[in-house]
Amino acid sequence: MNKLLPRATLAIAVSMVAVTGHAADLTANASITNNYLWRGLTQTMNEPAVQGGLDLSSDSGLYAGTWISNVEFDPGDVFSYEHDMYFGFAGESGGFGYDVGYLYYNYDSNASFDFGELYLTLSFGNFSLSGNFLTNTEADEAPGQDFSAFETYYLAGGYTIPLASGAEISLHLGYHDGDFAEAFNGVTDSYFDFNIALAKDGFTFMVSKTSLGSDDDGDGIEDYASMSERDNDEVKFVVSYGLDFQL
Repeated sequence: MNKLLPRATLAIAVSMVAVTGHAADLTANASITNNYLWRGLTQTMNEPAVQGGLDLSSDSGLYAGTWISNVEFDPGDVFSYEHDMYFGFAGESGGFGYDVGYLYYNYDSNASFDFGELYLTLSFGNFSLSGNFLTNTEADEAPGQDFSAFETYYLAGGYTIPLASGAEISLHLGYHDGDFAEAFNGVTDSYFDFNIALAKDGFTFMVSKTSLGSDDDGDGIEDYASMSERDNDEVKFVVSYGLDFQL
């Protein structure tokens, strides 16, 4: 896959945001967490991560951004990173919120699993529903690998409960299915993930669990002998702190 393509696409998206004729805001974010979970699965071998990003948004609803985090998929990785690039359009109509866009996951050269997704989120009040659908992946270039677009997907629902103290409790349920989901994560089946989180003033405490059992640890899958060390079947406790900056 030509890795210049996603960067070029993001550059076009940023240009579109900048020339819409509407006011544009540039913000930055930074966070630290004791465990980077993605769809219920650790991306850092249950170790800490430092993360941050930039977002450019327009009053028209167009936006584009980028985000980066350290990752570790095998014990002893010297250093690996995830660098995401995305653009989309978000707004509200008749009390319903919507957000549709494209997200590209870019990893270091050792991963060979870069991929892109189309996503759609709908919200009403404190409820939200979202879907992410695989569109393209660098893994298709590997011998014997062929992942069809839109056959791998992630569906999720959420509910947020605001508290009088200013804190929020959020509930999340997701479902990940498809051959690429299994190949990327090294699990042997589709799975559910669910969590409950309490957030206030940038601090978040989350309890997360998946439907994966101890036999869904990637045993027998080439290059995934370390999956059992990720404890995908265990309850995970995550503490994080994040800040947003107006630039």
